[in-house]
Amino acid sequence: MGKEIAEIGTIKIADDVVARIAALAALEVDGVSAMAGNFTSDILEKVSRKNLSKGAKVVVGGGEVKVDLALMMSYGFNIPATCQQAQTRVKASLENMTGLHVTDVNIRIAGITMPEA
Repeated sequence: MGKEIAEIGTIKIADDVVARIAALAALEVDGVSAMAGNFTSDILEKVSRKNLSKGAKVVVGGGEVKVDLALMMSYGFNIPATCQQAQTRVKASLENMTGLHVTDVNIRIAGITMPEA
């Protein structure tokens, strides 16, 4: 993905950077407790902030980005409303920070985090 800046040169943003921005934006939403593990893994695990991009998959091309997120939700939150907030936050963060047009923010709820007793 490249973006022309006058006659100076191009800017390239690694897909992993885009995925991290998306993951961090989603985690800022109340009710999102963690990113879920790798999409290809049958065993879902919480991902530390070091490996945020494991729960996020991005496809970047032509100045556009499509995002797929696997999230863990906190028990007691309204799933549709929380997901809508996450979609809005991810779209805004990516467009503001990268200048890319976000076409899709797809969210898969991988599990519910229960409160600690």
